[in-house]
Amino acid sequence: MGPLPSNRWAGFLPGTTYMDSMKKQPSPSQLARSERMRVASIEGAKARADYEANDVAVRKNMERLRALRLAKEAQQAAEPQPVKAKAKAKAKKTVAKPAATLSQWMRSEKDSGRMT
Repeated sequence: MGPLPSNRWAGFLPGTTYMDSMKKQPSPSQLARSERMRVASIEGAKARADYEANDVAVRKNMERLRALRLAKEAQQAAEPQPVKAKAKAKAKKTVAKPAATLSQWMRSEKDSGRMT
């Protein structure tokens, strides 16, 4: 093959189109953006996988705990319940003393030596 043809013949060569010859090279900012998007999609897929794995682990643990709880409840239901003795009647309630009057309280404070 000889030298590459110029852009004016690009649309006429087999396997190429005029639009292929008109495409511009992406700018550095476009390349950086596409790289960031590619990395973000990979990290997103990893995060989703971690989230789903955690979800499976939580559900498995919940199932295990539920089975343990149901087994414990079944065991408790099979055991006879102990009969509780009735509580004894409480002793006679004491009558509350009436509160001291202000003058009595002040006198007791003075006599106790608190007020100097």
